[in-house]
Amino acid sequence: MDQLVPEQLLSNSNKILFITHLAIGDFTYLQTYFLEFSKKYPNISIDIWVDDVRRTMRFWKWASLKKYSLYDWLSSCKFIRKIYTQTYSPFVLRKSIRKAQSENYPIVITLTSIRSERYAVLARKISPNGFIVGLCERYYFYNFIKIRRYLSLNKALDRKWVGTGQYHISDLYAQWFLNFFNVSVETEARRPFINIPKCWIIYAKLKFMKWSIGKKSKNFSRVVFINPYAKEAKRSIPLDYLLKLLKELKNIDKWGDINFIINVTPEEYKKTKKFFDKNSLTNTRIFSADYNFFQLPAVISLCDLVISVETSVMHLASALKVPVVALMRQKTPEWIPWDKERSTVVWAKRRRDWVKDIEIKEVITSVIKFVGN
Repeated sequence: MDQLVPEQLLSNSNKILFITHLAIGDFTYLQTYFLEFSKKYPNISIDIWVDDVRRTMRFWKWASLKKYSLYDWLSSCKFIRKIYTQTYSPFVLRKSIRKAQSENYPIVITLTSIRSERYAVLARKISPNGFIVGLCERYYFYNFIKIRRYLSLNKALDRKWVGTGQYHISDLYAQWFLNFFNVSVETEARRPFINIPKCWIIYAKLKFMKWSIGKKSKNFSRVVFINPYAKEAKRSIPLDYLLKLLKELKNIDKWGDINFIINVTPEEYKKTKKFFDKNSLTNTRIFSADYNFFQLPAVISLCDLVISVETSVMHLASALKVPVVALMRQKTPEWIPWDKERSTVVWAKRRRDWVKDIEIKEVITSVIKFVGN
């Protein structure tokens, strides 16, 4: 396939806007490609529009939507110039559109895997005279509304994987950047990475000291980080399941003194703490990255093992080279952790099953087999 964005246009441009509905898991892998793009085209400043698919008129939800931890990570990336974060309500969305229009972007790329035809229209609205390239879903000839919206694009790429067989999500992103810009990234170079500021590493070490976890304390042993929550119930495990899993792990003789850190979202912190106050377990702490994104990877980096449901935590562990046991549904095999040597996946048996349908005994067996006794 020919390069969709003309090389001459890239050489003569000084800025580019990527429109996407990024999640932390997405950026864990996309970061590599944005970085490679910036190396190939140092003349181009990268701006990113993070569209919030949870956008709502319900004003009481705006406070939590404003504080999206991914913004902390994006802001720390030196190869990104500007981030559009004010998209959580229709009111601030209009202001962000006007702000983006004033930039007169010569190139706009839509990296959106859902409602891609609507983002084609948004891109053209932001840049009426720009060169717009985006992902395109397959459509039927009678779907006139979709066809009309896709006509906003100068060039389009089928958002589906164009290869055959099994693939990893990083392979899909590699295909996109190769087709858009002829930016090629070899397989080994696609390894996710994260640069944690030193101040947050210090924070994590102080947190461990507060928890009395350290070489100088009696609580020195392996530390297991467990993440039971995802954005959807079908990818999460309930607290009763988590409690039973912890008790089963603690019943293993050589695991009796292991420290467990339970990761929860700020919204679920009170409920989880109340639950564990009633069902107290030794060497078990509740943790939430309630202030800054880097709290999370900093704490993970000091752990010996991560057990996580199907969410960004398992990808962050992979980026930090921390062994991870991932609990996953069969519907999203492309989202397995990147580092195969340091990860193992426990699959739900049937395609329709949720993560909570995975038997606890199967999780225990996989953990012991993966990390040894």
